[in-house]
Amino acid sequence: MSWETMTSGLRFSEGPVACADGSVIVTEIAAGRVTRCLPDGTTQVIAETGGGPNGLAFGPDGMLYCCNNGGFDYVEAGGLLIPHCIASDYSGGRIERIDVATGKVEVLYKSGDFGCTLRGPNDIVFDDAGGFWFTDHGKNDQKARTRDITGIFYAKADGSHLEEVVWPSENPNGVGLSPDGKMLYAAETYTCRLMAFAVTGPGKVDLTAGLGGAGIPLYRPAGYKFFDSLGVEASGNICVATIGESGISVVSPAGELVEFVATDDPFTTNICWGGEDMMTAYVTLSGTGRLVKRQWARPGLKLAY
Repeated sequence: MSWETMTSGLRFSEGPVACADGSVIVTEIAAGRVTRCLPDGTTQVIAETGGGPNGLAFGPDGMLYCCNNGGFDYVEAGGLLIPHCIASDYSGGRIERIDVATGKVEVLYKSGDFGCTLRGPNDIVFDDAGGFWFTDHGKNDQKARTRDITGIFYAKADGSHLEEVVWPSENPNGVGLSPDGKMLYAAETYTCRLMAFAVTGPGKVDLTAGLGGAGIPLYRPAGYKFFDSLGVEASGNICVATIGESGISVVSPAGELVEFVATDDPFTTNICWGGEDMMTAYVTLSGTGRLVKRQWARPGLKLAY
């Protein structure tokens, strides 16, 4: 079964969230905006955030929560739009709360709040306690010859708590929770590792679980590839967007490759599911600026909100 293009012309699409009306909300990182993609292929701008809006999730209050990485510079080559280091007008990492009805954007957390450094918040997932986990992918600075060492955070939706739970983490990107909420998964981009963390309570993980810290390496493919964002199936499989190989790596909770679902864009960055049966997969093909969809082999996990 092939992918069907639902929306084209997006500026480095990411963070897909499927809605009950058949639309899918995405971020356009390079354009600094949040956009609704309608089934007929048209789009509606929901909010202008500036910076680099990345991962999205609905919270318990019906608001949309956005990881804003502060922005990248880009190069265009071979028909692809490619992120390239920290933006020359970098506006700082932050978590934003967006009113979908009005487009109002509120900065919920910024770097320095609660003693935390936010460089490039990337992906987000809510738990059933109403809090959310998010990754900070950090920034590469070519002029300074530096790459940030970053972590994985937990925060409350009301703005009352922000904590860096895991540090260091190797430029974490995608993040998700197992169906029972007992495992937190994070995909590392440059190491191309899928890591698992044992959740011991809201915002807490077993810091002694791994050999060198909290994380347990679950899966790492061979070859020259990079992991981006991820989604979780109802069965517990972790579906990781895989850059370079162009597609979605489906990994079992035991760390075995279940299947690889190919796409035609090397910058395949994220996946979500929708429809009454949660069997329609939506994938962002960021390099070519598309949102595509297809029938998936297994249902996706219904998120907390």
